[in-house]
Amino acid sequence: MTAATINRLGLALVALLTVAAPWLLPLVVDEFWVDIYSEMLIWSLLAASVNLLFGYVGLLSFGQALFFGMGMYGVAIGVAKLGLGFWPAFGLGVLLATVMALIAGALAVRLTWHYFAIITVVFSLIFYFAALSWKPLTGGDDGLSFSMPPIVSLGDWELSLTDPTVQYYFIIAMVGICYVLLGVILKSPLGWAFRTVRENATRASLIGLNVYLIRLTAFVIAGFIAGTAGALFAFFGRYASASYMFYHVSGEAVVWAIIGGAGTLLGPVIGTSLLIVLREELSHIWEHYQILVGVIVILVVIFAPKGLGGLWHALVNRIARPETPDPVAGDKREDQP
Repeated sequence: MTAATINRLGLALVALLTVAAPWLLPLVVDEFWVDIYSEMLIWSLLAASVNLLFGYVGLLSFGQALFFGMGMYGVAIGVAKLGLGFWPAFGLGVLLATVMALIAGALAVRLTWHYFAIITVVFSLIFYFAALSWKPLTGGDDGLSFSMPPIVSLGDWELSLTDPTVQYYFIIAMVGICYVLLGVILKSPLGWAFRTVRENATRASLIGLNVYLIRLTAFVIAGFIAGTAGALFAFFGRYASASYMFYHVSGEAVVWAIIGGAGTLLGPVIGTSLLIVLREELSHIWEHYQILVGVIVILVVIFAPKGLGGLWHALVNRIARPETPDPVAGDKREDQP
């Protein structure tokens, strides 16, 4: 069996577990785990925005929480302050995050390496403190809560996310659409341009690629994805808070992406799911469970530096391509007399 065949089988299994099986989850687990899985999916989108920049373009961003928070506040302000319905508020949250990504990215993507990481942290901190101080609009330290508007309203009949089952399936659908969109982009010529810039920006420019525009495009798409995650999380919690704009939230997303496998489409889902499940399970065993989670993260980084997705590919290649004799050394047989 070839490596390509094993990879296809593995991807089919992962797709079944991450796409098909979740639709049956409410039938086999209680409401608590349904909510936890909904949270996993939303956070995996934030990790996917980090993964797009780091895994495919080579830019490590610690500012994705800014766009996540913009998505949250766009929804909360739209509903609580402007009286918008569900879809206009959702669109406002995503739009605010995307526009902010365009503004921040226009400056940030001119830099690389640690300079890029630092400026993304600076942007995140600026708007974090702005959200804390602009209390009449954002609620300051208290945050901003709102009542859930219906998704669809026809006379006396309403479809709303106040129903946990409806909320769960809505989140699956929206997250699935985002991952399909990412998959299409990454298989397109634009996706290959991302990889080319990641491997060598100088050579990419020499063959005619506009490196600045490619990086900015990736930054805006990543902001759109993070903003969608923030908008979903606002509806999930009926709440927006400046604390979700702090850079430590971006740091968690970076860890999820790296653990799952940077540069792989489903790596963020795997990393986010693993660490959130560990958090929930270990928290019942030991109050200092974060130490155990930290040890597990360190072990994965040391022994699987390419993440769990990279570890899978390495195992597949080892199984499909057994060690062959060294062509230089020969087969070690003695010479015949």
